[in-house]
Amino acid sequence: EIAFEVQGSAPEPYGVVFIRRSQTNLSAYCSCPAGEQGQYCKHRFAILDGIATGIVSLNVDDIGVVQSWLQGTDVERALLKMRSLEKDAARIKNQLSSAKKELARAMRD
Repeated sequence: EIAFEVQGSAPEPYGVVFIRRSQTNLSAYCSCPAGEQGQYCKHRFAILDGIATGIVSLNVDDIGVVQSWLQGTDVERALLKMRSLEKDAARIKNQLSSAKKELARAMRD
């Protein structure tokens, strides 16, 4: 188990905890409002991405350990899927914008 204190928007830092339950299972918890509701929490994702911004505890070097725990886990699979879908969404958004412009041009002819 590795715990970080991360300064967020609240006066008190949030607690972010990573627990390696097995080689293929990693759990992550955050005391921020989103994390406590089981929702997307930028504090956990930042640490998984190796970003130390906001960490106020004295164990910033443990980010590398958490990143090594990520490899081969269910969390890594879900994270890679999410990132792939984000790229797809950005591509589709650009295509939709182009299609709207094309439609607007066609309507002026």
